[in-house]
Amino acid sequence: MSDNRPWAVPTKQLETDRVVVTEWRFAPGAHTGWHRHGMDYVVVPVTTGELSIETANGVAKAPLAAGVSYARDAGVEHDVINDNPFEFVFVEIELK
Repeated sequence: MSDNRPWAVPTKQLETDRVVVTEWRFAPGAHTGWHRHGMDYVVVPVTTGELSIETANGVAKAPLAAGVSYARDAGVEHDVINDNPFEFVFVEIELK
């Protein structure tokens, strides 16, 4: 992945003893950077579009629809990239 990509912008909305809620905003071309999830998490897309997910096995496309949530277990390693020509937004809820 190119180092010239802009960074996605996380805004922590809430943290309790049980959850961390973060809004992620991706300008066109923005990415999260390679990271490993330390907690189980749920993603709630605010935008409809397709993100690219880079893993150790290559890049996969992830079509997402606003309001249609999905969940993943802790341990996921990836870089999330917005290849859409528009801003993409989702809310991530990490479960402590």
